[in-house]
Amino acid sequence: MKMKMELMLLMVVSALLLLAAVVHGQQTYVANKQLDCYNDYNSTGGYLCNSVSSSCQSYLTFRSIDPLYNSPTSISYLLDSTPSAIASANNISDVDPIPADTPVLVPVNCSCSGNYSQHNSSYTLKTAADTYFGVANNTYQGLTTCQSLMHQNSYGDRNLTKGLVLQVPVRCACPTAVQVAAGVNYLLVYLVDWGDSIAAIAEQFGVDESALLAANDLSSTDIIYPFTPLLVPLKTKPTPQQLQLPTSPTPSPSPPSPPPPSGGSSNNKKWVFIGVGVGASCLLLLLIVLFFLSKRRHRQRRQSTKPNLKSSGDYTPSPLLPITTSNSDDTTKSWSAYSSSSGLKSAVESLTSYKFEDLQKATQFFSESGRINGSSVYRANFDGDEAAVKVMIGDVSPEVNILKRINHSNIIRLSGFCVHRGNTYLVYEFAPTGSLIDCLHKGAISTLSWKQRVQIANDVASALNYLHNFTEPPLIHKNLNTSNILLDANLRAKVANFGLARAVELDKVDEDGGEGFQQTRHVVGTRGYMAPEYIEGGVITPKLDVFGFGVVLLELLSGRPASGDKGEHTLLCESIAEVLEGDDVRNKLKGFIDPSLKGEYPLELAFSMAQLAKSCVAPQLNSRPTMAQASGTLAKILSSTLDWDPSDAEDLSDSRTLSFGR
Repeated sequence: MKMKMELMLLMVVSALLLLAAVVHGQQTYVANKQLDCYNDYNSTGGYLCNSVSSSCQSYLTFRSIDPLYNSPTSISYLLDSTPSAIASANNISDVDPIPADTPVLVPVNCSCSGNYSQHNSSYTLKTAADTYFGVANNTYQGLTTCQSLMHQNSYGDRNLTKGLVLQVPVRCACPTAVQVAAGVNYLLVYLVDWGDSIAAIAEQFGVDESALLAANDLSSTDIIYPFTPLLVPLKTKPTPQQLQLPTSPTPSPSPPSPPPPSGGSSNNKKWVFIGVGVGASCLLLLLIVLFFLSKRRHRQRRQSTKPNLKSSGDYTPSPLLPITTSNSDDTTKSWSAYSSSSGLKSAVESLTSYKFEDLQKATQFFSESGRINGSSVYRANFDGDEAAVKVMIGDVSPEVNILKRINHSNIIRLSGFCVHRGNTYLVYEFAPTGSLIDCLHKGAISTLSWKQRVQIANDVASALNYLHNFTEPPLIHKNLNTSNILLDANLRAKVANFGLARAVELDKVDEDGGEGFQQTRHVVGTRGYMAPEYIEGGVITPKLDVFGFGVVLLELLSGRPASGDKGEHTLLCESIAEVLEGDDVRNKLKGFIDPSLKGEYPLELAFSMAQLAKSCVAPQLNSRPTMAQASGTLAKILSSTLDWDPSDAEDLSDSRTLSFGR
C-alpha cells in the first residue's frame, strides 16, 4: 500500500514538473493591457527569458502604414535591422517602396536582457506631443509597450521633449527547450490584424493550433485583439506569402499513410502495444495538466469579477473589439462590428462616413508634405473643401461624444469619420492659419496686432465659458495651451484637441462648502500650463482651465513661450507677479510686452489684461476667477480695444492706473 502511494506521489510530482516545464515554455499574451500605461502587468514587461539559448534570430511583422516607414531602409532604421535583411526576407530589393498597409517581415537578433527577451532599438522623439503611449502603440504598432518604455528610460512621462532619444525594448522570443524538442526553430512576433482568429493564424502559417495556443498561454476560449503581438512557433523561416491571408480556405491534404514497419505481425503488435501505452500515459498527464489549468483559469476568472476600486483616472483607451479564437468571417472587419463594440456607433450617427479610399485621395495618400507640424493630422481636400484628418488609435468615442454635442463657433467642428483596420480617422474643419503657438513663437505669419490678440483671447474665453456653463454636464478641457488653439483665415480662435476633456458635476460641494472636485492619479498635460493643485494632487476643477487660460493670456501679451525662454528656468506664469508688483510697474510692463508690437498698444488695457492673467494663474485655485468672470472682463477689454485709436497710445500710457508703481 505504501509503495502504491509513493508511486502515485511520484507520478503526480512528475506531472507537476512536466506542467511547470510546459508553462515555463509559454509566454503570456498581452491582451489589451498595453493600453493601461500606468499599471504594470506581468505580460506588459516583455517576454520572459526561458529559451535554450541566450540569443537567436527572430522575426517581427510590421505594417507599412506611415509614409515615414514605407521602405526596407526606413523600417530598418526604426527597428534596428538592416535593409538587406528585410529585403531578402520579403523577396524585394532594398530600394523598393512598400505599398501602404502591407505586412512586412523584419529579421532581428533577439537576446536576453535582465529577465526579458528583447531586441533593442532606439527612437528619437519627433515632436513635443510624442508620448510613451503613442510611440509604443502607434509608431511601433504594439511591438513594445508603454510600460516597458517607462521602465527602460529615465525620462518621466511629463518630461518628454522633441529630440530626446528613447531606448525601445522590442518584443521578441527564442524557442524554449519544449519547443526545440518539437522541432520549432523560430518564433515570429505576429501583429494580430482585424478579423484574425487563432484558427486562421494557425492555418496561415501552417502550424498546429494547440502549439499556437500553448506558445501564448491561451486556451481555446480566450479572445485575441487586433494590434497585439502573438508568438507563432515555426519550424522554418517565415515567408512573405504567409503574411497574405488566403482568399478561401484551402482543404488540408490528407496525410500519407505511414509505411508498415518491417518484421511481420509480431512487430506490428509490438508497435501497437507501445502506441497504446504511450497514448495512455500522455492521456493521464494531459488530464492532470488540464485539471491544474482549469483550477488556475477558474481562479483568474473569479479575480477578474472583483469590482474595480481604483479612484477615477484620466481617460485610458478602452480595449479594442475582441476577436474570438474560433473561425471568424471577414465581416468582422466591418464598421458595424467595430462601432457597436467600441461605443462609437451612437457617437457618430450624425457625422459623415468617409471611405478610406476617399481619405487617401484627399490627403494624397497621407503624404508627408500634408502632415501638419509632424503630428498625426493631415491636410485634406475634398472636392475643393479643405479639412483636417486626424489619425487615431484605440477607442476615440469619449472625444467624439464630447465634440458631437458641442456647437460653438470658437470650438473646432468635427464633421466626419472613417474606420479602417482599427484606426479611426476623424475629419475636422480646417484652420488654415495654423496654431496660435506657431503664430506667436515660430513666425508662421506676420506679427499679430494688439486688436487681433485681444480678439483671440476673447474667443478662447468665450469657448471655455461655454464648456463650463452651457454644456450638460459641464466640461473641462484639461489641456488648454497655444498648440490646441487654432486660427481660421480671419484669425478667429478655435479651441481643439479634446482627448483629455472631462465631464464634471459642478453642483456638488465639498465638506468645507467649496466647489466640488475630482481627482486623478494620471496627471498629464503640457509643462507651463498645468495648475499647481493638478500637478501635486491630481485635482481637477474648472479652475484648471482658468489657469491654462491665464498662461495663454501671458503668451499673447509677451510673445514668450509658457515654459520660459531658452536658458531660463522660470515659467511664464511665475514671472508676471514680479512685473505687476513693486516699483516702476509701467516700465516693467513695457519690458514684458511683446517687443514685436513696437509699442502699438494701449498700455492701460494691457495692464488690465495682465492683471486678469495674474489672477488666473494664482497658486491658490480659490483666488482665481471663474471662466464666466474672466470672459466678462475680456469682453470689456475687447470693447475698449475696438474703440482704441493707435494715436492715443501715448496719452493712455500716462494713466492714473499705472501711476502708483512709479
